[in-house]
Amino acid sequence: MSDDDLAKKKEGTFFTGIPDFSSDPITGFGFGVRGNVYWNGTRDNELFAYTPYLAKLKANVAYYTSNARELTLSLDVPYYKGSRWRFKVDVKIQQNPANLYFGLTEATLNPLRLPSSQNGETFSTYADYDRARKRLRPGQNGEADFVTDALSNRFRETEYMLNLKADYALGNGKWRIMGGYEIQNLKYKTFEGKEADAIDPNTGNTIQAPNGVSLLRRDFEQNKISGLDGGWVSILQTALIYDTRDFEPDPTKGFYFEIANEYSSNIIGSEFNFNKLFIQGRYYKKIPFGKRTVFASRLGIGNIFGSNAPFFEFQDQWSPDGSINALGGKQSLRGYRANRFLARSLWFANFELRYRFTEFSIGKQRLAFGVAPFFDAGTVRDKWQNLNFSKIKTSYGAGLRVAWNQSTIISFDYGKSKEDGLFYIGIGQVF
Repeated sequence: MSDDDLAKKKEGTFFTGIPDFSSDPITGFGFGVRGNVYWNGTRDNELFAYTPYLAKLKANVAYYTSNARELTLSLDVPYYKGSRWRFKVDVKIQQNPANLYFGLTEATLNPLRLPSSQNGETFSTYADYDRARKRLRPGQNGEADFVTDALSNRFRETEYMLNLKADYALGNGKWRIMGGYEIQNLKYKTFEGKEADAIDPNTGNTIQAPNGVSLLRRDFEQNKISGLDGGWVSILQTALIYDTRDFEPDPTKGFYFEIANEYSSNIIGSEFNFNKLFIQGRYYKKIPFGKRTVFASRLGIGNIFGSNAPFFEFQDQWSPDGSINALGGKQSLRGYRANRFLARSLWFANFELRYRFTEFSIGKQRLAFGVAPFFDAGTVRDKWQNLNFSKIKTSYGAGLRVAWNQSTIISFDYGKSKEDGLFYIGIGQVF
């Protein structure tokens, strides 16, 4: 760590946490708590200046009026007892009925279109698309007489997950090798027949009507995707990591590079066969403007191998530093809805300028405030050989960063794209 950051690093054990409020037309009103417990040790520990903490326990709990719920626990112990080993344990139990699905090929790069549309009608903004899919329409192929598509892109996921990881520092500690094992049980539900908002095209009034066949269900029944029945997923994880960041939760300088792989097969007890490869690099550079201004950038490239990989594996890229929803949402392409663009291969890039404008102490708590304008870009392809710089989707925006006792970063970001404008709240830097 820099001498300035080291002087401010808090000793001992402490807690940070924020309430989590949210409201969604599907999940309803939600309340939760996001918290961290840190064990930093004392300054006479030889690792005090080199580790973000001796141990961290992260806990997120949330409950929604629609019966959606989430519990995640994560324990991280770098340089266990002064050794070269780092151990991580993650547990997740969640049910989310507000997941989005727009397709699973590079055709998702095209403008938004209703799944049931017969006339090729497209929409330039998500708001127009959202209003249009609520229009009451005649049912087709076994649907009710009149239906709405209000929930056509929604599906519910129920997940139970346990992940165990360990990495070992090589040489001077900049290189690390990692191995892990993850087991999940997944269940999915779409919303055919569920009562939802509809707009009567004759009167313009909002009424209730059964939802039609969802896009996810339609693709599954047409054998375009697999995995909608859920099941057990058993995964072996490996990674090679190069890390020179000065302070992992909020770096001012350094480089992070990783090659990460997930392997799933019937041989190790999985119901699915696939292999996911993800490569990313991050660069941090302190620039001479103000007391603490950092240019941060990231480039990620990923591909899924396996002709029948389940649809849900397209929704994220696995990284030892935390999985990344792709492509769209607060972790990759801010300003677009989560998982707006999905295909077998992708690349994306993020750029931020993190400027800290004030910091102070209140009692034993230290707070720092900064702003972070950003620019995101990326695209997807059905084959990795076709990845290039055409059909790139971009977004931009700015965020507020609150550093609480250095290790906890609370992020508020507003992202703008051609389709949408979205606001995000979270704990931790995006990268």
